[in-house]
Formats: sequence, structure tokens, C-alpha cells
Amino acid sequence: MSDDEAGVPEVDARIPNAARIYNYFLGGKDNFAADRTAAEMVLSMAPQVRIAAMENRDFLTRAVGYLAKEAGIRQFVDIGAGIPAKRPVHEVARKVHRDARVAYVDNDTVVLVHARALLGRGLGTAVVAGDVREPEAILKSPELTKLIDLEVPVGVVLIAVLHFVPDSDDPAGLVRRLVDRLPSGSHVVITHLSDGGVPGDLRIARARELYQGGLHFRSRAEIEALFGGLELVEPGLVGVSSWRRAAPEATSWWLAGVGRKP
Repeated sequence: MSDDEAGVPEVDARIPNAARIYNYFLGGKDNFAADRTAAEMVLSMAPQVRIAAMENRDFLTRAVGYLAKEAGIRQFVDIGAGIPAKRPVHEVARKVHRDARVAYVDNDTVVLVHARALLGRGLGTAVVAGDVREPEAILKSPELTKLIDLEVPVGVVLIAVLHFVPDSDDPAGLVRRLVDRLPSGSHVVITHLSDGGVPGDLRIARARELYQGGLHFRSRAEIEALFGGLELVEPGLVGVSSWRRAAPEATSWWLAGVGRKP
């Protein structure tokens, strides 16, 4: 995306945007100069962030593949879906179930514009405007309920979204409110930035500053609490690079897990 494309409604290209910064980390082109500058500042402090972002995306592929193949999940709700990237959820799921259905949910104008252009035209997919802080509204959305049967197990995907939710909005409570409305056998996929056991690390403070205080690093215990009431699928809560794969940890700052509703 070039800077002359800033005419998209309600988009200010001068302000860094979390979805576009993440897109830059993944090697995408749907970002502005302000996003690239912010991203490079993050990388100057923690070069491993780009590798971690790519590993995070690879984890999503493995997790969705696991849910489709081993848990038999045929429908997914991807909340905080972000700008469409390679191997979106529906493509991964449809390698197992050709009829897999996916609702992509986001509250970011830029994301919705791209998602509707690239994902919202095919059969079995929908793009829904929604905020993770309003789970009931998401699950009641007409666009979602036309596609997703909430009486049948669902795979809820929360990749790199809950660390943008402050404690005051009770992220664990938000997950619980989502899960309460899903049937037994549903699964929740979560990745979240951790403080790496060093909450006072100056790099964390700088990253929070770049995201204008909107980025919340949490401890392992706090991230585990997001799965309250769910059965953690083996190997439990681990680094994104090593979930169900023999691989060294790319970073201790990004944890991942999959929980099943009993």
C-alpha cells in the first residue's frame, strides 16, 4: 500500500496502526510509512520480533490444522483477524474439510476494507465488524449467524489480539463470555505477548510507548488464566515456535496454547 492510498475512509496514514505494523513484520505491503517507522523502532530494540511474528503465523496454521483434522472442527471464528495474510484460516481448514466455514472478525477499518475485498466474496466465508471486548455482539451478528452454527463445535481464534486488551476490560472474562455461548467440544486458540519473566525489561516499556500504552505484556500465569475452564491441549502453554513441533524457542515473549471446552 503506497502513501497515496490514504484515501480509505477513516484511515489516518500518519498514525501507526497495530494491524499494519504486524503486516510489515510478516513481510506484507499493506502498510504506511508511519507503520514501517514504528516497526523498525521495535526491531531495533528486539530484532527477534520479526521471527516471532512469522512463528506466530506458522503456529496459527498448525493449530487450525490440528482443530480441523484431529478435533473435527469445521467452522471457525477468527477474532482480531488482521490484514489477510498467506494461508488464511479457511484455506488451512479446507485442506481437511472442503466445506469449512470461517467468519473473520475485526474492528479495524483498514483490516475490514482488505478483508472484504479478499475474503468476503467467497462461499463459506464472512467478514464481520466486531470488537473482542463485545463478545455477545460478535456472536449475535447477522453476518456471523448466517454462516456459523453455534449449536455445533466452533474453533475460536484469538491470535495476537488479547495483549491489546487492558486489565480493566478483563480479557479472561471476555474469553469466558465467548466460551459460555459455545457448545462442548469447541476450542479456543490464543497467542499472547509475555513479559518473559522480566516485567521490568526496558524494551517492554519502549514497546508500550510505541503502541501508545495499548500493548499489555502479561506473565505466564496471567496468560494461562485466559484458558480458565478450558482443557489445555498438549503440550499446554508454550512458545509459539514449539507448539506440537520440535523446534527451539524463537523468543520467550510470545506464548501459545489451545483450549477445549469440556
